Amino acid sequence: MTAQAIIQSLASGLLMGLLYGLIAVGLALIFGLMDVTNFAHGEFLMIAMYLSFFLFAFFAIDPLLSAPLVAAALFIFGAVIYLLIVRFAMRAKANAGMVQIFTTFGLAIVMRGLAQYFFTPDYRSITQSWLGGKTISIAGIFLPQPQLVGALVSIAAFAGLYFFIHRTDFGRAIEATREDPGAVALVGIDKNRVFAFGWGLGAALVGLAGAIMASFFYIYPDVGASFALIAYVTVALGGFGSVFGAFAGGIIVGLVEATTALVLPPALKSVGIYAVYLLVVFIRPRGLFGSI
Repeated sequence: MTAQAIIQSLASGLLMGLLYGLIAVGLALIFGLMDVTNFAHGEFLMIAMYLSFFLFAFFAIDPLLSAPLVAAALFIFGAVIYLLIVRFAMRAKANAGMVQIFTTFGLAIVMRGLAQYFFTPDYRSITQSWLGGKTISIAGIFLPQPQLVGALVSIAAFAGLYFFIHRTDFGRAIEATREDPGAVALVGIDKNRVFAFGWGLGAALVGLAGAIMASFFYIYPDVGASFALIAYVTVALGGFGSVFGAFAGGIIVGLVEATTALVLPPALKSVGIYAVYLLVVFIRPRGLFGSI
């Protein structure tokens, strides 16, 4: 095993880790805002990938160009899901946590079933995208262009999210609602409006990730399941409710996954991720950057 091979593997892991972070940030945002885990998060990713695929198939819009459209569509979708489904689940008088869990879990099953019915279980891919199959070489290290652009988009999206939360009035309203949902009503903040916006924003972030991933990953009804599992581990690793923790956790997961693949068969690369997660749980149950 040469130094170049190690650097190559870590570089690939870093690029994927940034995408994992982008997927997980939306999940962490919703949990931090409402204490609700969206078990349909992976299906949101799947819908985004299919939407990007069909925009390319029917309108020849490259995934790179369709990414903002897909993010906007997922924003609306996420807000509607909150207003039509999650809002009522949160009103449960008894076992509210279990009601919310089974509501989003049931939503995931319905979305996956509808995708299998309408889109069939067949694997699809976008083979003629602008970035598909292209790489660039930096000091002998080859970086796939789709993953590289996806990593740059992830960094830009996280920077934009950080600016929005900390530098805008609505972002401050989100933070205030997150701290004390009951008290914000006293100053005229509509809690349901903030929650709907938070769900929309979380869905838009995973939609952005899905549009980028559609250019280099197979698209099928169950595609979201594996990435959702990684997203849950990433959020728990970084700290529940911590947006920065989710993004940093994604990078750690990507690097650990790549390192594990160097010493174990590629099929066992997830072993390292869960081993590190269990280690963090034993040492710091709240996660690396969590405060709860």
